[in-house]
Amino acid sequence: MKPAARGLLLAGLHLAIVAALGGKLLLDRALRPRIWVRAAPVDPDLPIRGRYVRLQVDLPGEGGRRILAYFIPEHVPDPSRRVPGEELWVEVTLPRRGPPRPIRLAVKKDGGFTPLPF
Repeated sequence: MKPAARGLLLAGLHLAIVAALGGKLLLDRALRPRIWVRAAPVDPDLPIRGRYVRLQVDLPGEGGRRILAYFIPEHVPDPSRRVPGEELWVEVTLPRRGPPRPIRLAVKKDGGFTPLPF
């Protein structure tokens, strides 16, 4: 097999792996339950690059707290800084196994949710 053909085969294999993972995540989001949970910011200490908010969430039925990393765009102010009377909430997908997967953030004020526009 020529080197160019091996390179194309390897690239195709990588694309198939990424597409399979993306398809699984989309399928989970479509079929698995989604819930809103209250979140509290935690100091980030992940050794990865990028801008994110580290959130601590209490999951009903599991009796425990989980830490989630929610990546935010560069131009958006830190959503974890809220004024008194506002609570930060996160919508998560609950997969069969593994940690919950964050979908979007919202602010709860006076009993109503306002999703953050990013």
